[in-house]
Amino acid sequence: MTTADRDGSPRDRSGRPFTPSRRTLLRAMAALPASALVLGELPGMPGTALAAAPPNGSATRYTIVPFLNSNDGTVNVYQSDDATDFRLVQSSAYTPPGNRIRDASIFKHTDGYYYITYTTHTWQDTSTTIGFARSSNRVNWTFLYDYTVPIANLSRAWAPEWFVDSDGSVNVIVSCSTTNDEWIFTPYRLRATNSSLTAWSSPVALSGIGANHIDTFIVRIGSTYHAFPKNETTKYIEYATASSLNGPYTIRRTGNWAGWGGTREGPALIQLDNGGWRIFFDGYGDGSYYYSDSYDTFATWTAPKKLPGISGTARHFTVIRETVSGGPSLPTGVTRSFRAANFSTRYWQQQSSLLNLPVVSSSSSAAEKQASTFTVVPGLADSNGFSFRDAAGNYLRHWDFRARFDANDGSSVFARDATYVARTGTASGSLRFESYNYPGHYLRHYNYELRVDPSDGTDLFRQDSSFVPVAAL
Repeated sequence: MTTADRDGSPRDRSGRPFTPSRRTLLRAMAALPASALVLGELPGMPGTALAAAPPNGSATRYTIVPFLNSNDGTVNVYQSDDATDFRLVQSSAYTPPGNRIRDASIFKHTDGYYYITYTTHTWQDTSTTIGFARSSNRVNWTFLYDYTVPIANLSRAWAPEWFVDSDGSVNVIVSCSTTNDEWIFTPYRLRATNSSLTAWSSPVALSGIGANHIDTFIVRIGSTYHAFPKNETTKYIEYATASSLNGPYTIRRTGNWAGWGGTREGPALIQLDNGGWRIFFDGYGDGSYYYSDSYDTFATWTAPKKLPGISGTARHFTVIRETVSGGPSLPTGVTRSFRAANFSTRYWQQQSSLLNLPVVSSSSSAAEKQASTFTVVPGLADSNGFSFRDAAGNYLRHWDFRARFDANDGSSVFARDATYVARTGTASGSLRFESYNYPGHYLRHYNYELRVDPSDGTDLFRQDSSFVPVAAL
């Protein structure tokens, strides 16, 4: 079953852009028991059981340190709680003492410091070094050193990417070319030989990926290494796998296999709170930045979307995901009413099964107050998330963009439709509720109706999607 949204684009019944791969995915996932989704175990995705919404009182924090479309001499720091809506933490957070800074990759080491490694020269120049800096807080960075990559006749060392293996070893995957053909890049592995990250093993070319590949990003799931290099001839991001970090890799997907289009580079992957994987990439050909999600071990991907807010500003980055304290807290097993953060007299209210935002006051009828009171329970699909039940025992879920109340049919699809992840709202004491199965989509009011819509990165959207839990009316 499909429907159409306001711009006429076909949508599935939960409001997502409809594609055959999404339909295939929903069919596969509908066969799973709800208990599997509580653990985040998605079909064909070994190793995702640890992915879950942040516990009550904690928050997920995604950090990126991109250089700018207008300036490759400095980097900004942005963070997000949903991997979609990135907001500026610090502009010009780090400027190296010499040269440039491009393609910065970030990770947090066991010593408690954050480290970035980066390309040290602009693309026109010979560049035989990669740079290193560190920070205790992601905001104030200290230059460490420039490292000369020891490859004979090296012309360019570009796009270094951190990779920490399951044995704890810290590696950098760097794309290198030699003077005999300065534009033909091959991915090499450098392994740190001390905990201070000041000494490195001899470079080893990743077998099987081969020459003319750049920006190789690797994640490990179970015993398999998944590599995403850009083919510099076709300008497409490819996909390869191996049983060893050094390879040999088998390139399994080429061309426009994922529907991302060409002239894409700088892929970076991160796991989301619901267990899915998100890839970010620089659409340098059109000046935009994109993301796309997969729930079946990278076989299929959602249609790419532009990152709101920073698309057109940020260039080539990687992402780290952390669970930090001080996040939103919402007690379960209690009744609450929910007031709009930007309309202090308007509250959630069930009207003919739909959730709307009318004015409710002390003079409202007992029935109106009852329809504006809900029981907060642990999320049906993830107990760290939240579900909302009305007096009749029906659950708040999304259907064709709209928020509504329906009886729980026991399916995993319903459980995900009725689960929301709490994020910090714009006003003091307010919360935002992100759709569990459609990351970056939030309950928000629109014409005083509650919908699940994708974030556009604006302050208005954040305000419209912020609600204050108050004592039951």
